[in-house]
Amino acid sequence: MTLTEKILARAAGKAQVQAGDNVWVKADILMTHDVCGPGTIGVFRREFGKNAQVWDRNKIVIIPDHYIFTADSKSNRNVDILREFVKEQQVEYFYDVIDDPNGHWIFDATQGQLKRQYGSNFAGVCHTALPQKGHTRPGEILFGTDSHTCMAGAFNEFATGIGNTDAGFVMGTGKLLLKVPETMHFRLEGKLQPGLMAKDVILHCIGEIGFDGATYRAMQFDGPAATHLSMDDRMTIANMAIEAGGKNGIFEFDAQTQAYVDYRCKLNGTKAIYEPVERDREEKFVYELVVDLSQLEPLVACHPDPGQRKMAKELNHIKLDRAYIGSCTGGKTSDFLDFARVIRGRRVAIDTFGVPATPEIVRDLQAARWGDKTVWQILVEAGVQMTENASCAACLGGPTDTFGRMNTPMKCISATNRNFPGRMGHRESQVFLASPMTVAASAITGKITDPREFLS
Repeated sequence: MTLTEKILARAAGKAQVQAGDNVWVKADILMTHDVCGPGTIGVFRREFGKNAQVWDRNKIVIIPDHYIFTADSKSNRNVDILREFVKEQQVEYFYDVIDDPNGHWIFDATQGQLKRQYGSNFAGVCHTALPQKGHTRPGEILFGTDSHTCMAGAFNEFATGIGNTDAGFVMGTGKLLLKVPETMHFRLEGKLQPGLMAKDVILHCIGEIGFDGATYRAMQFDGPAATHLSMDDRMTIANMAIEAGGKNGIFEFDAQTQAYVDYRCKLNGTKAIYEPVERDREEKFVYELVVDLSQLEPLVACHPDPGQRKMAKELNHIKLDRAYIGSCTGGKTSDFLDFARVIRGRRVAIDTFGVPATPEIVRDLQAARWGDKTVWQILVEAGVQMTENASCAACLGGPTDTFGRMNTPMKCISATNRNFPGRMGHRESQVFLASPMTVAASAITGKITDPREFLS
């Protein structure tokens, strides 16, 4: 069996499953957020009754993160709905925007978008917060009401996005009927060269198979190069499995995985027991691709979908209006550090927005010093508009006052994960997806630029 098949077999209480089987699996974690949480709660109450109790209050994680730092009253109200439900159900893990369990969330637009407006328990973007808070464990099943839930596959678990109806059912029963997906195999070899990042790896893979090439399939990443990728790199790759239509992305378990998960579980007091899955000698794949990382070039996914792959050096005729670094895919500490390595000592030529994925990442950047300045100071002095309000921000568009949102037709190069029309705001805008280093180089020149031009 493949890694995905092994996890699903275990969760279904079966010795073996194969692609195409329909199986009932037990969930280990259900995650929802402010966009889909109210709808999921509505389905749960409608189907199980107004006085029904969730299947396990310790296995539900609720993280407001999408439309948070906006004056839109309906968006603010969504967070209040989550808080009321958590209080009623005594849900253990709720990462509220405010500290008052009886309060109401109201974003104060008069304070601006740059300075912190959240309490001590706020966690930021759900997919980055889940591993940071110790909720991603090898061999487990994670369901989330968000398509990029597959990011947790970096930790050797089956993680996939589901809709509100399925989530409402899981909330009441703790299980879900799934069809076992076929598995596509991506063997990573070689070593990334200077100027290349994990984003280039996944853009290459999607470019090879198309934005629908992995529809309802598992994407398994392994091989000698995979073991040398950091956990942040693996998260970037697994996150974008959905951009090829994938049901999930998954990596092997190794010492890096164990060290990260053990530390985060201990730090947060979450469940520390887990059972990873290992590869079989014989696995049945529906597709196989060997990717030599040493041969990759800095890539850009052009409008209007992530499968439109081209080399950055071929696109230097495209002038840009905006640059953006952030989101679950591109807003991790390592993403900002690589972005800063290119930006340091230079100035951006276009409006450039920086949105760390979590408050912890904000603290990292404000504490880390390069010489006599923090990384945060280096970015701000380069002209990057950095916000302390960690969230999804403009990655999913949002209300018109969302930080970094494109409210007019623009061309933007972004370290985010999706570029369908209207994704980051105006429907006539164009989003070019790239690595943080490529975004940095392009922000400096005002046109799509190969980051190797700025590396000694």
